[in-house]
Amino acid sequence: MRALPVRIDAVLVQALIAAALSFAHLHDLALAAGQDGWKAWAYPVSVDLLLVAAWRRLRSGEAKAAGWCWFLVALTASLGANVATAGLLDLKDVPDWLRILVAGWPAIAFLGGTLLAHGAPADASTEEHESAPGPMAPESPPSAPELPAAEPETAPPSTAPVPPALVTLARKVADEHRARTGTPIDTSTLRARLGVPLPLAEALSAHLT
Repeated sequence: MRALPVRIDAVLVQALIAAALSFAHLHDLALAAGQDGWKAWAYPVSVDLLLVAAWRRLRSGEAKAAGWCWFLVALTASLGANVATAGLLDLKDVPDWLRILVAGWPAIAFLGGTLLAHGAPADASTEEHESAPGPMAPESPPSAPELPAAEPETAPPSTAPVPPALVTLARKVADEHRARTGTPIDTSTLRARLGVPLPLAEALSAHLT
């Protein structure tokens, strides 16, 4: 197998060297200001992380003012440590104001990192809110098929009580009609033979069946 050629980026190597030197200067300054042990190593880490967070915000193109503000704050802390440890400051006798500044740096770095990480611009949040689909209206249940209207049932003819004598007369007329024609008498003929109203003729026909 052929070994892949390794390309060394000079700019990247220079950036790593500068970061290491700045890291060491920040550590020395924190140690001189009374932050010993692991705390002296945490200070350069917090400065570098704030620089990275500010740079990413600038690269994203969102809230550039906030990105530049915190980038300059972190850059000032890094540059100040480089200058202070270059012989311009007696690390054995650090002034009180610098001790206060170093002691307050964690809160500043935490505030800057939180704002850069979660301070999304209002326009983006508004667009996300507007693009989010709203709740869908519930679909109306399908209407039941209409049933055809029921046809009114024909009421059977009423069998109102009639005088027995009239029933006897109607039966006699019906017998004569059957004997003459061979068919049962209908209601219209019975009504005409007896000369009674239609409801009474229907009642008499009901008694004859």
